[in-house]
Parts: sequence; structure tokens; C-alpha cells
Amino acid sequence: MSARVMVVDDILANVRLLEAKLESEYFEVSTAMSGIDALEKIQRVRPDIVLLDVMMPGMDGIEVCRRIKSNPATRHIPVVMVTALDQPEDRVRGLEAGADDFLTKPVNDVALFSRVKSLVRLKMLIDELLARNSNGDDLMLSDEVISAEEAGKPGKILLIDDHDQLARRVGKAVAQHHEIDFINDPSRALQQVEENDYELLMVNLDMESYDGLRLCSQLRSLEKNRQVPILIIIDPDDTRRMSRALEMGVNDYLMRPIDRQELLARVNTQIRRWRYTCKLRDNVRQSIAMAVTDPLTGLYNRRYMVTHGEALVDEAANRGRALSALLLDLDFFKKVNDQYGHDVGDRVLKELAARLKRQVRRLDIVCRIGGEEFVILLPNAEISVAWRIAERLRKSISDTPFDVGEKPGNLKIDLTASIGLAGFENSTDTLDVLLKRADEALYKAKESGRNKVVMDAA
Repeated sequence: MSARVMVVDDILANVRLLEAKLESEYFEVSTAMSGIDALEKIQRVRPDIVLLDVMMPGMDGIEVCRRIKSNPATRHIPVVMVTALDQPEDRVRGLEAGADDFLTKPVNDVALFSRVKSLVRLKMLIDELLARNSNGDDLMLSDEVISAEEAGKPGKILLIDDHDQLARRVGKAVAQHHEIDFINDPSRALQQVEENDYELLMVNLDMESYDGLRLCSQLRSLEKNRQVPILIIIDPDDTRRMSRALEMGVNDYLMRPIDRQELLARVNTQIRRWRYTCKLRDNVRQSIAMAVTDPLTGLYNRRYMVTHGEALVDEAANRGRALSALLLDLDFFKKVNDQYGHDVGDRVLKELAARLKRQVRRLDIVCRIGGEEFVILLPNAEISVAWRIAERLRKSISDTPFDVGEKPGNLKIDLTASIGLAGFENSTDTLDVLLKRADEALYKAKESGRNKVVMDAA
């Protein structure tokens, strides 16, 4: 894995040592010798991770970290504090400032490389989600993604351990701020995780009855909860298993003896980051949906129709599968808008969309392509089948008045629709040709009295 790493330290020997270690693993390294210098270079270089010394003259590492994390443009960059201090209160100060982890001097190579790779993977995921959330040239920043109220709500945690004593200590530290469940049978943990929406999983790596690393691997394999953060509890000298855990996707670790403040700080950080990532994913899904759906009716739009329609035409041409297209238009819809207003017209279109979806198969594609005009693509439907579906649609519109008042029963309007029908004929047909034939059939339906289905004569 390659990544851009920034090393910040006021002692040149420390900078050169970390630089040499990282470059030996093919990381791209930039350096800064002071907090002010680091903040300026971070804006310009945009590193994937910052290794930041705590004890620096002028602006110390804690303040630099706080400024990185308070800037919406840089706050998602992971920060690892590198310090000669190894006191819980120092780690808590750093975590509260937004630090993602700590490395103690002299830096252990295994801990360094595993932590950098783990945090860079997370950074790349967030970068991708932010890019997909982009609005023009400006990325959606975290202030707009999740509110302070959302980030600060109590979380739901599961602690997996076969030592009741640890569960009591952790529960006492966390329960005032979050909801925490405890399970002392690791073999049942997977089922419990599947049945609940946890925001953090805590695993004691030193269980007597089960291999903690194997459990972490199994948790990561669950489809529903694959991305839920995992925090392990581990002995400070167990760097080998810590490294393996981070490589398999564990998000953070807490070393014994457990400091209550550090425990709470790490829990809060993981839950807050999880909610941020979830909101980004939801925004991406919503953006994708908005790009291919009609905002009024919730049906697919023209863009989706063209993309998937062309794929269906290719399949019909190459595999000999049937394909039919219906073009539906409400009769005299303009009179509805003129007489009752556009609010009523919108309610008519929403109700029409609901009726269309009820009358077609799940594999059929129903699209609103503009105004009161709709396209229904019917994969694997011969023209005779399409005719029956079109007649069913027509009757569903003409036989039942549209109840579209502000209150049920206040306003009912009788409406009809004309439908043009065309089927895929030969390998020279394109989506445009198919829809043009359906449009010609629709025109004939309108010309011959409306409220009818007309089949293309090709």
C-alpha cells in the first residue's frame, strides 16, 4: 500500500528516522519541523496520514491536532500522535483533540506500519465517499454530513468477553454515556450481532474459551455488520497479534491496564466516526437514487430508462429475448392543471405512478419521461403479453376515479389514458427505434378517440 505520510517533529534526527522507515515501505513522505509549518503544508500537500510529535516548542502537537480536526477540509485526515510520554492522561488529551492513535518512542516498526496502513485504508474509504458526495467542485464537508447532536447521542455497544470482571469494569465506565450489552459466550456473539444494530463491537483478545482474532475475523465476514467498528482489548507487549488484528480490519485497540477516561475517549471516537461514515454512505445512496428517479413520482427517470433500455435492447438482439415497450399518456391532463391547479395535477401523477407499479411485474421498468408521459419497458414479454398488460393498465386508470383532494373523498376526477405499444422486431432495432414506433402507435390511439391501446403495425 502506498500513501502520502507527513512526519511532524522539531528534532531533525526523529524526522529522518521515521522518514527512512516509511520510505523503506514505499510510502511517500513529506516533513515539517513545527506546528505552523505542518498546518501550512497539510493544506497544500493533503497527506493521507499525519505522524505528529506531541512535545514541540511554540504550538505543541495537541494544538496542531485540534486545528487539523477543526478544519472541515482536513478533519478526516488521520492523526497519529508520536510521543515519549506514555501516560493515560496524555493519550486522553490527544484523543479529545481528535487524534486517531498514539505511538510511543522509540517507535516499534510493526506498530508503526500496521497502524499507518489501517488508518490509511479508512481514509481512502472516506475520501471515496466524500468524492461521491461532492457538490460541484466543493466536497460535502463533515459539518454538513452529521450534526453535533447526531454525533453526541448515546451509542449501542456490544462487549464480547468470557471474563465477567472486565465486563463490570468496562460497563461501569461506559454505561453513563452509552448503552452497552455484554455476552460471555463468544460462540453466540455472531448471532447477537446479526440480530442487533450495534455501533461498536468490543472484543477481549485474551479470552480463555475462544480465539479472539478468529472472532474478529468472523465478525468482519458478516454481511450486515461488516463495517461496524471493532475495538480490541489487548496486552501492551502483544504487538504481533495487534498488528494482525489491524490488518484484518480491527479499527482500534485499548491496552491494559484500562484507563477509564481513555476507554471512553476511544469509544466516543469510534462511534462518532461510524455515524459519520454511515451518513456519508446514506448520502451516496440517496444521490444515486436522485440521479435516476423522478422526484415527484418516485419512478425511474429518462436517464435510467435510456441506460437500462439500451441494455435490454442489446440482450434482445444478442440472446433472442423478447422485449416490448409501452408509451402511456394521460388524456386531457392539461385540463386538470387548468381547472384544479398544479397541486392537484401533481397528486394525479403520484396516484397514476402508484397504479402503474401495482399493475406490472417486478422486473418491468416504469419511467416518467416528462409531464404526463410514461414509458414501461417489459423484458421477456412478447407482444401478446404486452397487450394484456397495457389493457390492464388502461382499465386501472379509466375504471376508478382519482381521489386527489386535500382530504380523502373531497375531489374525485375521472381520467383515461392512451397507450402505444411496440415490440422488438429484429437485430437492427435500437431503443430509439422501439420508442419511436410506440410513439407512433400512441399518436394513433389519440387520433382514434383516446382511452385505448394501439399496437405498432411494423
